Amino acid sequence: MKIGAPRETASGERRVALAPETAGKLAKAGHQVVVQSGAGSEASYPDDAYRSAGAEIAPTATAVAGAADIYIKVQKPYPAEISALRPTTVVIGVLDARRDPDLVRSLAARGITSFGLEFVPRIARAQRLDVLSSQASLAGYKSVLIAASALPKYMPMMMTAAGTIPPAKVVVLGAGVAGLQAIATARRLGAVVEAYDVRAAVKEQVTSLGARFIELPAPQKAEAAGGYARAQTEEEQVLQREALKPFLVQADAIITTAAIPGRKAPLLITADAARAMRPGSVIVDLAADSGGNCELTRPGETVTVNGVTIYGPLNVASSLPTHASQLFSRNVAAFLELIIDREGKLNIDFKDEVVAAMCVTHAGEVRHGLGGV
Repeated sequence: MKIGAPRETASGERRVALAPETAGKLAKAGHQVVVQSGAGSEASYPDDAYRSAGAEIAPTATAVAGAADIYIKVQKPYPAEISALRPTTVVIGVLDARRDPDLVRSLAARGITSFGLEFVPRIARAQRLDVLSSQASLAGYKSVLIAASALPKYMPMMMTAAGTIPPAKVVVLGAGVAGLQAIATARRLGAVVEAYDVRAAVKEQVTSLGARFIELPAPQKAEAAGGYARAQTEEEQVLQREALKPFLVQADAIITTAAIPGRKAPLLITADAARAMRPGSVIVDLAADSGGNCELTRPGETVTVNGVTIYGPLNVASSLPTHASQLFSRNVAAFLELIIDREGKLNIDFKDEVVAAMCVTHAGEVRHGLGGV
């Protein structure tokens, strides 16, 4: 199989879909790996690293697309790339299929088989290929570093000759992969951490990391299929926001991570709650990509209101491109094991629940996407 990876061109994207480590393993397995020149430069992977791993270097993305049997991207392909692909090509990437119906229709019209990595099911056997989790872990870690850099105070308790400085108080909203990594990182930096998640079942994970779980009246059946929190009713959200407010206004830093794939992020911090925080406090909203958990968040911007700094970073995992690319490409390699047989030939088995769940288009038909289908 010819497996290709182009250079990502989306604004701010520094990752590459195949790290040299993975490219080398695929080459040793007998596949022909083609990588666009400069594809890994932003992730500190020069072309020579790919050559040493056994990959070929192509000059342009369209050259890679035209040669590849399997075309792997971090972000979704652009129209020019899709036009360069052969109808027999398999496209793999985070396609954002629910929010980009034009892309889905374009792939289907070309007869291209495509797989959206955002649709990986939350089951045990799919953990090795879960790009959402691997990238969320990086984002959770980085969010605390952003908060620590922005705070005008220490995070840990400091005992000095001039007296003792109390530790900073960090509140983490959402205890999924990103939230748990944020809790662990804040604890390593010495902060006192409280965390909340609508799923009461995660309390044990939160407390095992040394944080206090914020107990609020929980709605019934708070967890949806796949292990994500379900979308709450407006009434439930209003009650939740009011119950959380006393904890939020006492925080030095808040990390928000609550997101539901393919939907607008739930509102957890109202404008009034944000304005009521102490001057110098910080909010890092990891849900900014899908609108934000804070009412005052401006995706891609940093704003200050009443002395409270609110960060709305986008694509946070891309700010750690070396390890983000390494983990992403390992996830992709695990998925390739499901669609390539032992003889090195493509074998797409839709009886496999993971393969079926992730397929967006096949044989001219749309199987997933288009606003939630």
